[in-house]
Amino acid sequence: MAVDLEWILVVGTGLTGAIWLLDLAVLRRRRQAKLAAAGRQAAHDPWYVEYARSFFPVLLVVLVLRGFVAEPFRIPSGSMMPTLLVGDFILVSKFSYGVHLPITRTRIIETGSPERGDVAVFKYPQNPREDYIKRIVGLPGDVIGFYDKALYINGEPMPQELIESYVGTGSGEGMSGADLIIEQIGDKRFETLAWPGRRAVEGEVRVPEGMYFALGDNRDNSNDSRFWGFVPEANLVGRATRIWMHWDFDAREMQWSRIGQRIQ
Repeated sequence: MAVDLEWILVVGTGLTGAIWLLDLAVLRRRRQAKLAAAGRQAAHDPWYVEYARSFFPVLLVVLVLRGFVAEPFRIPSGSMMPTLLVGDFILVSKFSYGVHLPITRTRIIETGSPERGDVAVFKYPQNPREDYIKRIVGLPGDVIGFYDKALYINGEPMPQELIESYVGTGSGEGMSGADLIIEQIGDKRFETLAWPGRRAVEGEVRVPEGMYFALGDNRDNSNDSRFWGFVPEANLVGRATRIWMHWDFDAREMQWSRIGQRIQ
């Protein structure tokens, strides 16, 4: 079973904070009164109070930063190649699509909504315990089409430019030979992969209100909205911004050049 770090942080922060506050308000005075009645000097605080006092501020800072500012994620699959590689560690802006309370995901402050072309992290609609990362290509009300490996938005094909045959490295070496394509959505240009001759899901659909349509950049190797449907607005976690480290565990390879790259 997956470990829910958000739950651990919330429970840990609440528990240590409650112990520390209870000690300040009640328990410490009782201990001091008992010691004074016995004619003894003040002793050290109980171990659980010392631990609570030490861990509470640390847990609180981590909870605030992770819940409201930025959260790190590791890319486990090749569905977003070549934009993101297996082993990329990325930062996700948690306030790009609104400030939400931890666990309940209740939006408390409006800060913005996804734009076409954003690389976003969201809770997988079919299993909200899993985090997915894809590119948002369809906004509420858009008509999204996918024909002959080309993306259509509201009847308009998105410009594509074939660059060369892709050369993969590390865990992505198996993608060598795919077509490397530059695609453009509005003012955003990014690279995608496609296999000539490989059949793809085709069709057209309108994005409902409160929903988004997401695709992987590795178009022929991505489990995305073409297969399981739309991303509810409530499932959005944040916008991927930068790569802060790359370590390919399977290939045992570090790519220093990827560190600090902005995610397009």
